[in-house]
Amino acid sequence: MGLIKSNAAEKVESREWARETVEKHAPLVNRIARHLLARMPANVQLDDLVQSGMIGLLDAASKYDKTKGASFETYAGIRIQGAMLDEVRKGDWTPRSVHRKSRDVSKAIQKIEARTGRHATDKEIAEELETDLDSYYHILQDATGTRLFSFDEISEGADPVLETLDSDLPDPLDNLQHSRFQQDLTKAIDALPDREKLVLSLYYDEELNLKEIGEIIGVSESRVSQIHSLAALRLRSRMSEWS
Repeated sequence: MGLIKSNAAEKVESREWARETVEKHAPLVNRIARHLLARMPANVQLDDLVQSGMIGLLDAASKYDKTKGASFETYAGIRIQGAMLDEVRKGDWTPRSVHRKSRDVSKAIQKIEARTGRHATDKEIAEELETDLDSYYHILQDATGTRLFSFDEISEGADPVLETLDSDLPDPLDNLQHSRFQQDLTKAIDALPDREKLVLSLYYDEELNLKEIGEIIGVSESRVSQIHSLAALRLRSRMSEWS
């Protein structure tokens, strides 16, 4: 009887902790949702992101193990963003033609840079695609949401905190592959043109939105979107062996 009472008390305590944790960290859900919304297509709604993020927060509260070493905020942030991105994936909002044209840009970059040994310029990429600059910029604009999303997936896939929390017995081969992937990705980012590298840093490290970045570097918000898309597509071309 005493054991039953003890288990019941633990469950009540656990539910109470989860409730308090969710209430305390609800603002984190809103902050992550607003940050993601700035890089999503117009049909993605803030309320939908918040709703899925709250589910992620609940999941984090029920599964968090403080003995793993990561803070709850770190763990919850990963779970919240993951839940939001899962919801976006289900929407399947990106037309196949956008994916196809994005791949075409990546292939064009790869060909030009292999041929010239330097960064491919917008003009060269447009010529390789046999299109004009305006049409090329339109492709980048269409790819904005897709490429931002994909770059987030790359970042998540390379997150050691998530791996540590999700796996008590990591595969040594997986760890080696992950380490090599991280090294290659870091090198690829470091080798980007300065402006593209700056945009990625301001966006992912400083968590500025596209409008704020535009004000800093002196270009329009749409141009920041294009620069970000180009950076992600350039990374895709240089990381093609990992595809």
